[in-house]
Amino acid sequence: MFSNDVLKLAETALQKARDNQVMITTAESCTGGLVSAALTAVAGSSDVFDCGFSTYSYKAKSSLLGVPQSILVEHGAVSEEVASLMAEGALAHSAADVSVSLTGIAGPGGGTDDKPVGTVCFACARIGAKTRTVTHQFGDSGRPAVRMESVRVALKMLADAFE
Repeated sequence: MFSNDVLKLAETALQKARDNQVMITTAESCTGGLVSAALTAVAGSSDVFDCGFSTYSYKAKSSLLGVPQSILVEHGAVSEEVASLMAEGALAHSAADVSVSLTGIAGPGGGTDDKPVGTVCFACARIGAKTRTVTHQFGDSGRPAVRMESVRVALKMLADAFE
């Protein structure tokens, strides 16, 4: 299901979590659970993967992760502010120590001049550390490509959370 490079990234993130004796959680929007699926595609991942939140709607982001509706309205779901709150909310609503979140516009529609198709915002939160955010512009390369590139970035952020 996943390419070898994605599985290698997942294995690296899982091993770093093991090495640091922490649990992982995810909060995903435009990937709909693909980051969680990549992590759990690796045998033995249950020792460090707690759970994943697939929060596509504003309501799910609010009710499951605690993202305030006012922030969603003010900044839009595709923003570093929302990605950060999603990652922090995933930590608050799980038994995990580190989380990664992403929210974006995979296409083919939904883009604007400010946030074109292919815009994805990411955050990585870790207990006791400052939440890191980044935005990537993948371009209008097609929905499957935007989603898979997003999985790669999210897995790399998880692995890098321990450096």
